[in-house]
Amino acid sequence: MIDIDTGAAEVATGLLLEVSNLEVVYHDTILALDGVSLAVADGGVTTVLGSNGAGKSTLMRAITGILESQEGRISKGRIAYAGKPVPPLASTVVQQGVRLVPENRGVFADLTVDENLLVGAHILADRRQAHDGVDLVFTYFPKLAERRKSRAGLLSGGEQQMLAIGMALISRPRLLMLDEPSLGLAPLVVQQIFEVIGDLVRNEKLTILLVEQSVGTALDLADYGYIMQTGRVVLEGTSQELRDHPDVQDSYLGTGAEGTRRSFRETKTYSKRKRWL
Repeated sequence: MIDIDTGAAEVATGLLLEVSNLEVVYHDTILALDGVSLAVADGGVTTVLGSNGAGKSTLMRAITGILESQEGRISKGRIAYAGKPVPPLASTVVQQGVRLVPENRGVFADLTVDENLLVGAHILADRRQAHDGVDLVFTYFPKLAERRKSRAGLLSGGEQQMLAIGMALISRPRLLMLDEPSLGLAPLVVQQIFEVIGDLVRNEKLTILLVEQSVGTALDLADYGYIMQTGRVVLEGTSQELRDHPDVQDSYLGTGAEGTRRSFRETKTYSKRKRWL
């Protein structure tokens, strides 16, 4: 049974989301998350960093209530959103203003850009709200407006990522969760998308929980970050604190204490003996 705080301390301290000592198991045998705790400040950008297999995507699925589709479940821990318990049901979380942009983008290849956006707006009862949401998406992603009648499967990778974010943005969520938005994209495209994410935080008062492997890019955007490895949080701090940490510099940013770039072999060797472990 999930132990969930019911108090409102999270709101009083400016936290929108709080996860405490979370454990997740798959197939009742595989421990994917082992005592993970994190807090997401309202109106800011929090990032979760780590390599493949660290448990980042599992954490996102646990928060949004979609573990059961992959035979996973929360075995222990506490989750609170806006000071209230988070039921382990995806539909309930969506109604509370949480949206997840998954790692695989989740667009419908055979539908046009407009039709994909309508899918994102399906929870809106008011047609005016849906219309305003489309206008909002096209304001931040004008390239989508140019391709609105094109099938999503014919878009570039960057355009598909913009569309995936647009499908989540159209209903004006309070918390937007992004799972590896830079995956497979060219650096210039990543820069453009991350600039828009920053604008959304500033202009639309969005709160962002960002999962990334691109540590430098994520730290440029985030206020606070957590580094995960093998299902555990091994380091946390402000973006600058993480940038300055020697283990982060050596293992993730690829620079040593004197600012010299390490080779891949040196970095891989160092990662086996991180001081935080």
